[in-house]
Amino acid sequence: MKKMSTHTSRILIKGLILISFIAVNVSYAAESDLTLDQILGRVEKNYTGKSFQAEFVQESTIKAMDIVDFASGKIFVRYPGMMRWEYEKPEKQTIITDGHKLWIYRPSDNQVLTGSAPAFFSDGKGASFLSDIKLIRQKFRISLEDSKEDFFYELKLQPLEKKLDVTDIRLAVTKKSFTVIRIITYNSYGDENRIEFANHQFDVKLKDSLFSFKIPPGADVLQLDE
Repeated sequence: MKKMSTHTSRILIKGLILISFIAVNVSYAAESDLTLDQILGRVEKNYTGKSFQAEFVQESTIKAMDIVDFASGKIFVRYPGMMRWEYEKPEKQTIITDGHKLWIYRPSDNQVLTGSAPAFFSDGKGASFLSDIKLIRQKFRISLEDSKEDFFYELKLQPLEKKLDVTDIRLAVTKKSFTVIRIITYNSYGDENRIEFANHQFDVKLKDSLFSFKIPPGADVLQLDE
C-alpha cells in the first residue's frame, strides 16, 4: 500500500479544515444575553445524540499560493463520530468516517485514501466536533467574542494542544435555535477555510451504509500518514 505525506493529504482535503455555515432562516426572536456556559449548554442540547444532514458551500483560501477554491455538496452526521461529506462540485469526492476508519474516495481518479479518523480529525479538523459536540469543551479553550451580527453568538475556539494545522476556530451560533451556522478555521500558515450550510434537517434516520465504504475493484489505495 502506497504512503501519502501529511502535506499532500492536507492539500487534498483542505476544504474540510474549514468551515463557515449560513443560516437558512435569519429571522429570530432575540433572547437576553446569555453567558458562555449557557450558550454552550444550549448548543450541546441541540446536537448531543442527534443525527443531521445539510447542504454546504465551501470556500478554502491558501494564502501562500494565492488560491481560493470553492466546492459544494451535502453532509451527513450521526452521533457519535460518524460523518459523510459528499462533494458534488467542482468534482465528485466522498469523505467518510465511521468514527474509527477514514476513507476519501475520488472517483475521477479511482483513488481511495485511507487512515485513522481520530488521528486525521484531531483538533477539530473537518468540523469533527459536530458529530460529538461535547468535544468542544474537552479539546478547546473557548471565549465569547463580540459579534458584528445581531442574530448569532460568535465563539472563538483555541486547541489546548497547539499544532500547525489549526490555530483557532470561529463558530457562529444562532440565538434562535443554537445551531452552528458558521465555522471558520485558521492555521499557522495564514490559510482560512470555511463552509456554509443550508437546509439543516435534525433527527433524521441515517443508514449505517452511509458511514461505511467498500473499496472499488482496481482502485489505487493510498495510506494517509498518522
